[in-house]
Amino acid sequence: MKILEEIKSQLQAGKFEFTRHAFKRAIERNISEAEIKEASVTIEMIEDYPDDKYSPSCLLLGFTLANRALHFQVSRIESDFVKIITLYEPDLEQWIDYRRRKN
Repeated sequence: MKILEEIKSQLQAGKFEFTRHAFKRAIERNISEAEIKEASVTIEMIEDYPDDKYSPSCLLLGFTLANRALHFQVSRIESDFVKIITLYEPDLEQWIDYRRRKN
């Protein structure tokens, strides 16, 4: 499984691809590839899903240069590119400090 540093490095280098779902969400939510690269500088893993339905994955939090918080769910399968499963701007009504889900 990919470790966080490998995911971070690939995202910063632009070595990422979208699932069809993630591509659609990026367009709907106006999240650019530049913002993904920017947010990857500060990413941290906030949830890990080793037994996810299709492949091990994790939820990442990063901030753009404009301080926009972004969540990325990515596959942790070893490959030359990071597969982004979904991405969105977290809602503080559902998250504490963007890092923990509210109960």
